[in-house]
Amino acid sequence: MASGPPSGEDVDMDAFIDQFKEKKYKEGFNEDNWEEEFDKIPMFMKKAPEEFDPLEHPELACIQTILYDEDQSPEDLAKTYKNEGNHYFKEKNYKKAVISYTEGLKRKCNDSELNVILHTNRAAAQFYLGNNRSALNDVIAARKLKPNHLKAIIRGVLCHIELKNYSKAITWCDDGLLVEPNEKQLIELRAKADKQKRVEERNLRKAKLKEKKERVQAEALLKMIKERKIKLFQPPELSSRNSDDDGDDKDDDRTLRTLFDGINSENGIVVHLDENGNLNWPVLFLYPEYEQMDFISAFHEDTRFIDHLSVMFGENLPSWDTEKKYVPNNLELYFEDEQREDLFQVDPVCTLRQVLSHDRYVVKAGNPRIIILVRGSSFSRDFLSGKKLQAN
Repeated sequence: MASGPPSGEDVDMDAFIDQFKEKKYKEGFNEDNWEEEFDKIPMFMKKAPEEFDPLEHPELACIQTILYDEDQSPEDLAKTYKNEGNHYFKEKNYKKAVISYTEGLKRKCNDSELNVILHTNRAAAQFYLGNNRSALNDVIAARKLKPNHLKAIIRGVLCHIELKNYSKAITWCDDGLLVEPNEKQLIELRAKADKQKRVEERNLRKAKLKEKKERVQAEALLKMIKERKIKLFQPPELSSRNSDDDGDDKDDDRTLRTLFDGINSENGIVVHLDENGNLNWPVLFLYPEYEQMDFISAFHEDTRFIDHLSVMFGENLPSWDTEKKYVPNNLELYFEDEQREDLFQVDPVCTLRQVLSHDRYVVKAGNPRIIILVRGSSFSRDFLSGKKLQAN
């Protein structure tokens, strides 16, 4: 049978095909780039882009519309978000996993088993983000729906341990072991929680004993200070806080609190009793002429000032005393009554106890302070000219 002449459509197709005889197609996949090219196709993507423009990725936008079509049942949507959350979880993108599981829970589907899984999985993601309390809230919600859900129980135990709720962790372990007596992870977690609970209880006992010992120290100090009629400065905030409380007992409580805080201070430098029952004070010597100071960490209350000065300004004078004028017999000592802005001269042969027992001396911040000037110097004259000097 003879064939007729080609139609117009066949001629056009032949022409289209013939052009490839001369022109090689260069856009195809090859062994070097096929995986990369496949990953650009939504159906084959291993990982969705973090953010995408629907106009640039219309195929991806279309798939997303199909997956999250609000016309679907709440159960189907919740499952879709659960699967999406699981995908992010496997990629360790826990923040996005939390978002997906949350969207699933927002569907409020009637499938309680699915809701248990969403809560439990979100708890795991929150746990890896360090949000232990949020994770615990999720497993509590899961157990309300299914009290014996083992994964929820295990994740709750982990949260309680991280939050140092060791007693509750043990209780949750016991709940889980009733469901599965041979669950290895629960057995190990219970042993861990029990051990840490014992350590915490031991540390608490030690802390209470230490606090009791320090309080006894503070009470003994307060007794010695009161016997010597030494006054301690009370910060304005403490005084105003207790302004309605009158009586010596309240004053003692405030003073005791000050001493107790001092004993607990980080540097540990505070007035203390030695083995003979004598007070030793941290004392500041101030040299206003050179804006310098010396700190004596343990000044025995029965030691004279001249004894310390003889050592401090003996053969080796301080480097800041360029004129070599700070010699023991050439120094004048003062303490200040800050409330009245009065200065009281101190005899260097006095002991620390004698000065602190003065009816106008107040120990501030736990550190007695003594001002030291060079007798007859121009700075001393200027410094004293604006002060009210009182006889000691």
